[in-house]
Amino acid sequence: MQAEITRNPAIHRARRERVLATMGAGVLILATAPEVIRNRDAHFPYRYDSHFHYLTGFPEPEAVLVLIAGDSDKTPPKQILFCREKNMEREIWDGFRFGPEAALETFRFDATFAYDKLDEELPRLLENQPALHYAIGFDTAWDTRMLGWLNAVRAKARTGVAAPTTLLDARAIIDEMRLFKDTHELALMQRAADISAAGHRAALLACKPGMGEWEIEAELLYHFRKGGCQAPAYTAIVAGGANACVLHYVNNDQILRAGDLLLIDAAGEYQGYAADITRTFPVNGRFSTPQRDVYEIVLAAQFAAIAAVKPGNTWNAPHEAALRVLTQGLCDLKLLDGEIDGLIEQEAHKPFYMHKTGHWLGLDVHDAGEYKLHGEWRPLQPGMTLTVEPGLYIRPSDSVPEAFWNIGIRIEDDVAVTRDGCDVLTAAAPKTVAEIETAMRG
Repeated sequence: MQAEITRNPAIHRARRERVLATMGAGVLILATAPEVIRNRDAHFPYRYDSHFHYLTGFPEPEAVLVLIAGDSDKTPPKQILFCREKNMEREIWDGFRFGPEAALETFRFDATFAYDKLDEELPRLLENQPALHYAIGFDTAWDTRMLGWLNAVRAKARTGVAAPTTLLDARAIIDEMRLFKDTHELALMQRAADISAAGHRAALLACKPGMGEWEIEAELLYHFRKGGCQAPAYTAIVAGGANACVLHYVNNDQILRAGDLLLIDAAGEYQGYAADITRTFPVNGRFSTPQRDVYEIVLAAQFAAIAAVKPGNTWNAPHEAALRVLTQGLCDLKLLDGEIDGLIEQEAHKPFYMHKTGHWLGLDVHDAGEYKLHGEWRPLQPGMTLTVEPGLYIRPSDSVPEAFWNIGIRIEDDVAVTRDGCDVLTAAAPKTVAEIETAMRG
């Protein structure tokens, strides 16, 4: 078992300093996620807001970050945290709380306040600030509360106090920062990828005809947690046979049959950072000829897409590379007929391949960051992390030979853009036909 990667509060403070340097005069207010009731008095496992975690590393609910840019040497920038007070009685029931005093030192803030002081302190902190940076429209309850604080400041206009006159979306600055991963983040993502790949390999080895999809899901979740992931990064897709042609199938309640393929899209989250892996393999350990033919097309498309992940290429280049291989493959299978460029322009592939070839990856599975700049696909740059996940999904149809019915295949890896190309973080999960069949033979 590898040691946990050490959390480093200095990294979060440096990120807050970057935000302060970027935002200009004004104040930024960012709340973490609330606790959510599952049913009656039971809660879902708590997961902090990703933006909040990126800037603070603070893990508890009922917390708010306030950054004040300052405007001179006399009023330097200030980093403030509001959090729950220490409460020994609640700690008996719910576990440890930092409290304002310990949070001040541990997480390197300039000041901390109790969470129940928000209504008292926030109007004061907003006074005479020219701009407010806030996640506008994200949470209507917080929108209402923010308007209350602004109105409390406006009510002091006759005393010479001014309220912010400019309202800006705080997420714009943070999204762009989060798009580029530093070495610490890449180490966390590699750990998430390694643990998740081990889970996929365990599922591959455990799979037998007659098992339930839920049993394979249990195998995955066991290995994610055993490896050190705090939670799955998203709800696992464990889709046998025709279920693999449902892109977001999550029931995971059917029996696996010999002769069918099993598509697994599942991964763990390590210290907040997600992996995202999809593998497809035969339930009985041997691809049929039609399954192998389709699988090799998808795999070739993924290799072409990964080769296109490099600085200078645009975000859409991997998708375009995959799409060309998939379209040619569909023609080779006689599922499409025509000239490749024309078929792509007509989107003739859409009945068999209806999604993009990837997305940004990081603290969120579908991570922060714009895909276009000024209307154009943005160039890939070192530090960006993304998935590469082509697929083919062949449903029963009068125009499709029955041998291909209900073949659903997706192959997904996580890649990090480097100076010379990219690193495949999830390469440890078997994916060639030879690797899969050899492993399943034991």
